[in-house]
Amino acid sequence: RELARSLVDDYHAKAIVVACNTATAAGLDALRAELDVPVIDVIAPGAHALVRTTTTGRVGVIGTVGTVSSGAYVRAIAAGGAPVTLSSAACPGFVEFVERGQTVGDEVTVLAERLLAPVREADVDALLLGCTHYPFLARTISDVMGQGVTLVSSADETAFAVQHQLAELGLLRSDGRRGTHRFASSGDIDAFRELGRQLLGPELDETEPWPPARGCSVPGTD
Repeated sequence: RELARSLVDDYHAKAIVVACNTATAAGLDALRAELDVPVIDVIAPGAHALVRTTTTGRVGVIGTVGTVSSGAYVRAIAAGGAPVTLSSAACPGFVEFVERGQTVGDEVTVLAERLLAPVREADVDALLLGCTHYPFLARTISDVMGQGVTLVSSADETAFAVQHQLAELGLLRSDGRRGTHRFASSGDIDAFRELGRQLLGPELDETEPWPPARGCSVPGTD
């Protein structure tokens, strides 16, 4: 909550995306009650896209232990009333592979074959990557699941949801200028920058500590 408040107070954010399934499941309602800007989650957009994608009615969700055990996706899909059968699998270890920059190879494939066994056995035809780390493992996950399974990214669907909500609220840019990317981390800046370059590209050269020290201005907000 403190970090989200910093985005509004120090960075003048016009909307907040809780870009983590585990954090969404644990604290979304509290953030929406506290902040006076739109707070967008990653669970509802992914759940809706998963239901739209299936043709057999058998769908799967993979996520962290916290996300899967929270039942957040079960509730989101049930709230939509779609007649689907949902199978879930927790995938401990996937996040650690991504954060080491190791997204392909024998080790991650062996782990994926073991962790994805429950959703493979359920014969799902659509699988939601219910963690924003998991799209970086999409190649490995797709190879393990096979050609008949469509992968749905909660990250992509959330981006579409953000654009839609900002448009509805009249908060999209109207001057035709492209937005800029700024990156900040509450952890080790050097480690964040190095991994970010591997996964997202060279634009992560400019990073800042977050939240900024009180009394210090944030670049671009003066």
